[in-house]
This record gives sequence, structure tokens and C-alpha cells, in this order.
Amino acid sequence: MPARADVMIAGGGFAGLALAIALRQGLGDAFTVVVADPALDHPIADARSSAIAAAARRLFSALGVWDEVVSHAQPILDMVISDSKLEDVVRPTFLTFAGEVAPGEPFAHMVENGRLLAALHGRAAADGIVLASDAVARFATGPDRVAVTLAGGASVETRLLVAADGARSALREQAGIGTVGWSYGQSAIVTTVAHERDHRGRAVEHFLPAGPFAILPLTGRRSSIVWTETTAEATRILALDDAGFHHELERRFGLSLGELSAVGRRGAFPLGLKVARSFIAERFALLGDAAHMIHPIAGQGLNLGLRDVAALAEAMVDAARLGLDCGGATVLERYQQWRRFDTLSMGLATDGINRLFSNRSDVLRLARDIGLGMVERLPALKELFIHEAAGITGEVPRLLKGEAL
Repeated sequence: MPARADVMIAGGGFAGLALAIALRQGLGDAFTVVVADPALDHPIADARSSAIAAAARRLFSALGVWDEVVSHAQPILDMVISDSKLEDVVRPTFLTFAGEVAPGEPFAHMVENGRLLAALHGRAAADGIVLASDAVARFATGPDRVAVTLAGGASVETRLLVAADGARSALREQAGIGTVGWSYGQSAIVTTVAHERDHRGRAVEHFLPAGPFAILPLTGRRSSIVWTETTAEATRILALDDAGFHHELERRFGLSLGELSAVGRRGAFPLGLKVARSFIAERFALLGDAAHMIHPIAGQGLNLGLRDVAALAEAMVDAARLGLDCGGATVLERYQQWRRFDTLSMGLATDGINRLFSNRSDVLRLARDIGLGMVERLPALKELFIHEAAGITGEVPRLLKGEAL
């Protein structure tokens, strides 16, 4: 463990590792990057899958990571949105999206988390990033350095401490940064299913009164399920035996892809909206879930974190190349201004969509279905939605364009 580092990143998940790689590649071997996370010493066991938007895929390509996972990545070629009650026999389609943001470039891919984390870990190690299987226990900030103490007792001085330690970030609390948000009283059940027929790259977002039921295509005849229920109902469903769980799954999935079987572990995660009141403090930055947590209704949680990565990396690299302090206030203010509006906008949008669709009001159901039908008839508006979901609107950092720093 070096006694000094240019940047220390607490958290070895998607955002933390991607930032470390981006900084190391942008600033070279003389720039010391340390990633500290006890999980780095454990086998990668994340059985979930994630939607990687086009901008995030471009970032992974620029970092030299995408080639390691592309053979296991399933393009989302189109998306269908439907709305009904659980007992309805017919589930009408109200909105469809073609799946390309440019010729030959799908707006998203589905990738299993374990494969992507393994590719990031391998690239970080190959690039000479210091990977410490330890947690940041505490830190003290001075005018030009942060004194970091690890749980194992080691001490490191760094110019910037980045907290990428998740939605329950202990470092965010130590920094005295509060959050604003609320719980939805919902949980997302996640699992992987195999099915008899080919999904043909189609994603389905089926809105039910309890919340959305998303069918997201994986390679082979498999799909990832993200299934929103009230927390009490999700607890009941997870406690069912295999036959009972299969029955509840089939009621929502339907038989459009033939016979189903659950082939992945099932789990549930509480849902809510949480945004940090500030993304920065003195020589301190929040990244990814430590800065924000939103509803998975649009599949944007991971992608928001990768937008953080691209913005912070660009601000730091640009400053360092000018001989400026890459952990100073000017860099951090640029990062916060770049990211807060986008984060708040996406958080409020997903909050509004969830409240509009996760209810049993027939009046609201009629209004939203009319609205979806109107959008279906406006190709320009549909294209805008696709580009927004792909992360390629607004002021886009270079990495999200696929450009190296």
C-alpha cells in the first residue's frame, strides 16, 4: 500500500473501478490510483443483470473493457410498453420503441453483472491500479491532502477521496452530507428465467397496479426479470416454494415465450428515491449510488453512476494536464454542476412515472394510456426519449462519446 496516492476510491463496484481505470489511462503511470474495498478479495457473486445504455457502452469501449464482455452482451433491439390489471386477459401494447440510436448501434445491451465486474477488475489490475481488499474506516481533511485510515490500520495521504461505497455510504455520513428522498414501500424482485422461445432481443415493460414488471433479454433463451411489488407482497412471494413462485411468475410473464423456468437466484431490494444534498465536500466527492438512488423503472441507476464517472474523470484529467490540483475546489464544483441537474431530473422523472403507473385508479389508467398512445404517434418525440435513455443528450463527457481522455 503506498503512503501517498493522487486519488483514493472507496468502493470497487462498477463506478469505482471505471473511474480508477479512466484516471489511470488518462494520466498515466505516474498518477497513483488506489481502490479500497473488502469485496475485492472475494469471488464475484452478483447474479443480477444490468441494462447498459449506449453512452455507457461507449465508455466501456473507450476504457478497453467492452471487448471482454461483448460476446455475453444481449442487444435490446426493441421495447414494448403495455398497461393492464393482473387479471386482464388482453394486455394491449400502447408504445413501442425501435432499438437503435445510430445505424447498427442499439440503445442498450443487457449484461450480467458478474461478467462486467470481472472485466473491470481485470482491466484495473492490468493497468497497475492498487487494489486494496480493505475498507476506508475514517478520514481527516486538510488544506491540501486527505489523511485516510483503512480498517486494517494502514494510512494513506491522498489529494482526493472518492466515496463510491453504495447507497448506504458510511463515508457520506462521515462527511456530514445529508440526503433527501423517500421510500416507495415497494421492493424489486429480481431473477433470471429461461423460456422455450427466442425473445428476439425484445424488452417488455408491463405496467401493473403494484408496479412495473420488466422482461429484459439476455443471451440465449433467457431473460432478466425486474418485478416491482409492495414490500409486503414481495416478501410473501419470495417465501413461496418453487412451484408457488413459478405460478406467480407465470401470471405476470404470460406464455408468449412458451414454458418458463427460473434459473437464477431470486432476491428483493427495497425501492426509494435518495439524492445527496451535495455531491462534494472539501477534497471529497460522491460517486454512483453514494450520490443518488432512483427507481429502476427506466433502468437508469447504473447508467447515472457511469455518467458521474465520465464527468468526474474528465474534470480531473483536464485540470491535471493544466498543472492544476485535480482534487481542488474548482474541479469538484465543475463535477457537481455537471451532474446534479441531470440526476435530479432523472430522479423526479422516474418518481413521477412510478406514481403515475403504480396505482389502481381507472381514471389515471385511462389518462396515461391516452398519453402513451399519443407518444406512439409522434416519431420525433419517441426518438428524443430513446436518445435520453441512451444517455447521449445534453453536454456529454468525452468518455460517453467513446473518446479516450
